[in-house]
Amino acid sequence: MTVGSDPRTLAHPFVLIAAAQLVGACGEEIGWRCLLQPVLQTRFRPLAASVVVGVVWGLWHVQVLGRAPAYAAGFVLAATAMSVILGLGLDRVRGNRLLLAGGFHALVNLGMLLSMDEESGTVLPMVLFGLAALTAAVPWVVAARTRAARVRTGRRDGANIA
Repeated sequence: MTVGSDPRTLAHPFVLIAAAQLVGACGEEIGWRCLLQPVLQTRFRPLAASVVVGVVWGLWHVQVLGRAPAYAAGFVLAATAMSVILGLGLDRVRGNRLLLAGGFHALVNLGMLLSMDEESGTVLPMVLFGLAALTAAVPWVVAARTRAARVRTGRRDGANIA
């Protein structure tokens, strides 16, 4: 089983691939984090909006639906969890949203290229990737809920809220 790609064996220079990934990721993030997320946040809280954007983002990559159901579920889970991280992380950011979201997205894509053989459709790495992304999103959700509870109770001192 191939684990990933050695940058020296890629068909094109890695710097070109990285630049193309950044341009492509920024193109997607114009729609996800700069348009859809803010529109949804006019009706929903940031977490709910982030989950909706994540599911749509995952399904946007329709080719994963042609893979094994567990592979597709792992991919959509990863996209949703990363959307939560991006949505909550960028919630109060007004400038450079596109570059921050596009940079994160491109780094994830490059990480997948270099550490996984995602093109083969092997299920276990994608499921593990989805679970890892979910694990990374949990602290963001906890922090957002704690912040919201502080705002609701009028506490700004950072003390623990039971």
